[in-house]
Amino acid sequence: MNENYNIEQLHFLVVDDNKHMSMLVKNLLHALGSRQVAEANDAADAFAELTHFPADIIITDYHMQPLDGLDFVRLVRTGSDSPNPFVPIIMLSGHTEMKKIMEARDAGAHEYLAKPISARSLYARINSIISRPREFIKTKTFFGPDRRRRAVSFNGSDRRVADASAAAPGAAAASAPAMADAGEDAGLSQDELDALFD
Repeated sequence: MNENYNIEQLHFLVVDDNKHMSMLVKNLLHALGSRQVAEANDAADAFAELTHFPADIIITDYHMQPLDGLDFVRLVRTGSDSPNPFVPIIMLSGHTEMKKIMEARDAGAHEYLAKPISARSLYARINSIISRPREFIKTKTFFGPDRRRRAVSFNGSDRRVADASAAAPGAAAASAPAMADAGEDAGLSQDELDALFD
């Protein structure tokens, strides 16, 4: 269920080495009601910014230099000096290949938003973070938000096999064969992209 949230009091950190894109995201956040928006031109500056700016949500670009968005997410999640490893992160990218989306998810991003972005699509991701908070998972190879948004009831030895056999027909289930048929380099729609995070 989607609710309308007042995001005026939320602190956003926008990380993008493209000044025009950074300004666009900042302007969209202001249009949505936010007044607390900090910007950083690269991952290193963003990490330093986090030490004195209490970001509630980070919006970062995937492709940056010298550290890209994946490196930044990993640094926030697992860096020994990370000021807030639990902060929600939205990854922005013009690339919607399955490989890139899975890399962002596996690095610890909460959401993945395909460019071009709009106020509606950005607000939908923010709304998702607020209305459906996820617990964090720590394993030997991963630290980040639980990659499953749905509550899973399981009693057995192989949860993934049980999930596949019990999956109800729906958007996520229907899109999986289409994504597999499209190949790794094919771009995904925002709905297909969201299904990967469910």
